[in-house]
Amino acid sequence: MDMKSRHPTLGSLLRSLRARNGWTLKEMSERTAIPVSTLSKVEHDRLTLTYDKLVQLSQRLNIRISELFADPADSVEPAVTARRSIGVIDDAVRVNTKNYDYYYLCPELRKKRMIPILTRIRAKSAQEFGDLVRHSGEEYIYVLKGGINVLTEFYDPVSLGVGESIYLDSNMGHAYVTAEGCDEATVLGMCSSTDEGLLDSLMSLHGEVSPPMPPKLAEPPPPRPHVKAAKNRKR
Repeated sequence: MDMKSRHPTLGSLLRSLRARNGWTLKEMSERTAIPVSTLSKVEHDRLTLTYDKLVQLSQRLNIRISELFADPADSVEPAVTARRSIGVIDDAVRVNTKNYDYYYLCPELRKKRMIPILTRIRAKSAQEFGDLVRHSGEEYIYVLKGGINVLTEFYDPVSLGVGESIYLDSNMGHAYVTAEGCDEATVLGMCSSTDEGLLDSLMSLHGEVSPPMPPKLAEPPPPRPHVKAAKNRKR
């Protein structure tokens, strides 16, 4: 294996970048304000770019300089971790606040990028809730019981009932309160972020953590009456 095959040149990486975006040399020239002749020579390894030109290229294309040297062929498939966890409410970490009761599921898994949370919502208005909440990442909320109003800093409030859901940017101020005529609601939420400290970030928004306790989400069905089988009688 020769050096060129082991170490992609700036020219080959630039050519791959252009191909991935479907640009011609002329289109790339117009986007970067670098002459077509210069880009062509770079792609054919007959010329290199100065640091100033690399900065100009990255700024014009809105990419990091490091991405200009990242060969897509060198990307490695992520290893299979085989991690799994059964979400049992008795094992959840419970956090009580004035607005919510949180039940953080699957707490034994560390450095999760997706945090499953069962939440009981009690606050009934924006005034009662207080300041909107913000944290890194994105989140998905699915209504299991009751109804909620979703409050955000950039949109009008929206009402959701059982079976309805919302996906939103968690960096945007947001809050969940019960819908009119609903004393309490229960939702299943998923918070996701590339930040491995997401769980710590979420916990920092709350008060003290209470011992794990299962929520009373629904009354158990009544026991079925025992029916004694009748014996066959001879006539």
